[in-house]
Amino acid sequence: MQKVAIVTGAGSGIGRAVALALVRDGYAVALAGRRAEALEQTASLAVGQTTLVVPTNVADATSVAALFEKVIEKFGRLDVLFNNAGTGAPAVAMEELSLAQWQAVVDTNLTGAFLCTQAALRAMKAQTPRGGRIINNGSISAHAPRPNSAPYTASKHAITGLTKSTALDGRAFDIACGQIDIGNAETPMTARMKNGVPQPNGTLTQEPTMAVDAVASAVLYMVSLPLDANVLSLTVMATKMPFVGRG
Repeated sequence: MQKVAIVTGAGSGIGRAVALALVRDGYAVALAGRRAEALEQTASLAVGQTTLVVPTNVADATSVAALFEKVIEKFGRLDVLFNNAGTGAPAVAMEELSLAQWQAVVDTNLTGAFLCTQAALRAMKAQTPRGGRIINNGSISAHAPRPNSAPYTASKHAITGLTKSTALDGRAFDIACGQIDIGNAETPMTARMKNGVPQPNGTLTQEPTMAVDAVASAVLYMVSLPLDANVLSLTVMATKMPFVGRG
């Protein structure tokens, strides 16, 4: 039986790399994200593999419900959900952020992951054989903030709570949940790091990045485990990035 995965934010960066790694590993993969054209580009890179493009706004409950309905209708089950879709806010002083900017980040990064998790739990509990695995993209920001990143950092700290709650509530139903915290994977979002990133001491410093395929390999390891084993938390980061130590 072919295993089935949903990857949110699959149109670029980490989502695209993980989706392509999963299809190469034999999964049928539903590609979810806001930009239909980007999703189609990801699908075009999976030549000869089974993909399903489903434009989705994870912050919208109706859109998420439609995504899962299409996946179950097409493939009959769900084995893996990678909650990866995310966004950030302008890097300005906290008091200058608008409520709309705060809510846009929380709605996508946290509420979106919650809505997808809810739908995945329902599907995984109901199917035969039951169970599956949910992996949340937490980010290094789930541990330590960058300057002027309150909405993103708060949402990623909250993802850790969602991960642990899901792991606890899902374990009686053979549903495993883990979190991957990623630091400086080379994607369009981290391209600015080559020009310098604001540091806590007020300086602007170039930061090293790592190939996004390293993230995909880590996710493949997490999904390769039997459901009686779980990676609750995994950090994969550029070796020389300024995270460990005093900054």
